[in-house]
Amino acid sequence: MAYASGKFAISISDRSGLQFPYTEMVREWTGAWVHKSEYEPKAPQLMPHEHSPDPQALDRARPARKELPVPNLLQNNPISTAGTTTITVTEISHKRSTNDAVRLRNIGGNIGGIAPSVFNLNTTLNGALTASSTSITLTDGSAFPSSGYIVINEDKTSSGVPVEILSETIKYTSRAGNVLSGLTRGSGAPSYGVTLGDTTAVAHDDGSKVYGSYSITVVNTTSPQDTTISDSYTFVVNSAATSTAVGGGSVASAGPVNSRA
Repeated sequence: MAYASGKFAISISDRSGLQFPYTEMVREWTGAWVHKSEYEPKAPQLMPHEHSPDPQALDRARPARKELPVPNLLQNNPISTAGTTTITVTEISHKRSTNDAVRLRNIGGNIGGIAPSVFNLNTTLNGALTASSTSITLTDGSAFPSSGYIVINEDKTSSGVPVEILSETIKYTSRAGNVLSGLTRGSGAPSYGVTLGDTTAVAHDDGSKVYGSYSITVVNTTSPQDTTISDSYTFVVNSAATSTAVGGGSVASAGPVNSRA
C-alpha cells in the first residue's frame, strides 16, 4: 500500500492532545506519537551499561624480588693505614652498617707494609670438603680473621669455557692457623644491615678457591648541616701496618661476601 506524504494533514499528539502538522510528528521511544517539540529521549538511567570488574591483574605478572647487593667500585686509592692494625676504607655514601661482612676485591700494591693478599683474602682449599664437613683447611689462612664469613668458588666449564661459580657461603667462629672451625654451612652473610639468603651446603674439590671478608665498623661524621655522613669504615687486620700510607689502586671494589646469594 502506498501512503500519502501528509503535507496538508494534521495529527493529534498522544502527549498533549494538541494538533500539529502531520509532517512534524515523531515516534517516541515509548511508542507514543508526539510533536517533535514534545519529544523526550530515553533517560540514561533506563539504559545502564553492562558493568564488569575493573581489570587489575597483569597478564605476565612476576612476584617482586629484592635485588642482591653487588660489589661497588671504590675511589682511587681507597685504603689508608696509620701504623696500627686498624684499616680505613673510603667509600662515599656507602650506606653500610656496622658488623656487615665486606669482601674487598682487586686491592693493588703494598700499603703501609701490608701485602695486597691481606686485603683481598683469597686462598684455596687444602683438601676436599663434603657437604657435612665441620672444619676447613686452607692453603694459607694466616691473613684471615679469627671469625667471619668465607665463600668458596667452584671452577666449572660451560661450553668448553672455564667459569667461576660463587657457591657456598660459610660462617666460621674460630681459626687456628690454616684451619677454620665452628662452621655454619650454607649460611648467608650480613650486607647493608641485612643478612642475605642462605646458600646450600655442598661438597667442594681440593684446590677450590676461597675468598674471605672483614667485619666492618662504620665511621660517621657530621656535616655543617648537622646531618650524619658515612663515607668510610674500618676493619682490623692480624698484623699492624709499619707506616702511615694510602693506596689500593684504581680498580678496587668492595661488596658482599657472595654476590649470588
